[in-house]
This record gives sequence, C-alpha cells and structure tokens, in this order.
Amino acid sequence: MIVEINGNPLDVELLGGDDPGKPLLIAHHGAPGLGSRREPSAAFGHLSDLFRVLVFDARGSGKSGDVPPFTHEQWAADIDALREWAGAETLVMAGGSYGGFLAMEYTIAHPHRVLALVLRDTAPDHTHEEAATANARASSRIQVDEDKLDRIMAGQIRDNDDFRDCWASILPLYDHEYDPASIQARVDSVDYHYATHNFAFAVNQHHYDVKPGLPSVSCPTLVTVGRSDWITPVECSETIAALIPDAQLVVFEKSGHSPPMEEPERFQQVVRDFLVTRVLDA
Repeated sequence: MIVEINGNPLDVELLGGDDPGKPLLIAHHGAPGLGSRREPSAAFGHLSDLFRVLVFDARGSGKSGDVPPFTHEQWAADIDALREWAGAETLVMAGGSYGGFLAMEYTIAHPHRVLALVLRDTAPDHTHEEAATANARASSRIQVDEDKLDRIMAGQIRDNDDFRDCWASILPLYDHEYDPASIQARVDSVDYHYATHNFAFAVNQHHYDVKPGLPSVSCPTLVTVGRSDWITPVECSETIAALIPDAQLVVFEKSGHSPPMEEPERFQQVVRDFLVTRVLDA
C-alpha cells in the first residue's frame, strides 16, 4: 500500500496482520536507489507469526516517491514516522547492507524505542569502500570494468540506463556461488533511481561513521555476515560486534553479501532463536 510519510509516498507492506499484541519489526533494505522491500521481506517475513513485520521501499527507491532529501537524517525520520503509523511505541530494528547503516543510526538516535537490533552484511563507517574496490579488482570471477566500478562507488552515475549497466557489471561479485544465468533476471527486476544512489554514495557516505555511538547501544544485538562478502567484508561486522556491548556475531560460511538468500534455513533459525530468546522470552 502507498502511505504518505513525511511528505513523500512510501510503498509499505505490513506482514503478520494488525494484532497490536505482536511486537513491531521494521526492516530496512539496502542499496538506496536500487533496493526494495522484496529484500527484507525475504529475510524477515518468516517472522510474521511472532511479529508485525513492516517492510517498505525507502524514499527514492523501488515504487516509493523521489522527494528529496536522501539523507540519513531523513531516512531515519521516515523510520520513526512508520513506527508511529503502525501504532507502536517500540520496535525491533533490522537492516541489511546500507539499510544496516540506517538501522544503527536509528538505534543510536532512539535508544528507548529499540527492543533489539538485527544487522546483516553492513559496516560501521565508510572505510569499507577501499576494501570493496580492492576485492572487486582482485576477483577471478569477472574482469571488472574500471570506469563503471569507479563511477558506481563514487556516486557518479549519469542516468538510470547507466545505473542499470553499472549495476549489471558488478552484480556477479555478490554471491558465494556464481550463477551467470540469474544475472539478467536480477538486473531486470530493479527499479532504478540514479539520483538517490548518487547522493548516498557521493555525499552521505563521506560523513558516515557510527563507531562513536555503538558503545552506547544497550539493546540485544545480532550481527550477521557472509564469509565471502566483497563489499562489506567480515572485518566490518567484527568491528560492529566488538563495539556494541554483548553483541552476538554469526558468520555464514557459504554466503556472500546475502545469507538470507544463500543460506536461508540457517539464517532464519539464527534470527528466530535470537529474537525469541532476547525479546519475546526476556
């Protein structure tokens, strides 16, 4: 459904019914300008028997509107407005990749709202970009197009057709097991918003660093990551888990950037066990 949030239409889906007795879980997708609610729905929709799971296309992504600004502050404000729209005082906050950036920023800004934090393949600051670029260039899987890699990482995409081409050129890097036959369908499934991506990568990332705030996170935290994640390598999640008191780190040995898709049964069990133990039974 389309919901007007802070002056911008967002495409929102609430899984698990409208039972106010169920805790709310909001899951934020990654890849601003590329991502959509399909990703967090696949990762966290299985929890709809226990939680009301709210997934959405963020401002400037998917089927949602493109009203700027595309800042972390605005995206975090949209999360809080969605919480209020759902009628919840508290929530479980989840996010993958760039969505993990926003999940951490929201948790640091609203500690009294967050019952638990679940992160997937994310980073605590922007220094992962250098490692990601090196990993892409060292890949034996593809011959990286240097111009496209540099422009997508720097937020210098020319238009949506260029965004599509640049995305297609690096998509083979993401999975633990490479399936060339799946690439075209994945490229075709995306709604492209190049201006959102450019602002996120050319402006937001240069200032992104939540490390100083992570030691103040007091809610139960689960940090998950794929062993062969090229863009937010394991070391990033290790840093997050080391900075957040009593955080639990789980590495998925047969996954790249998306354990929910590559090891779905184990990922779902790890997340479910964590939330049942640390939230529902606490």
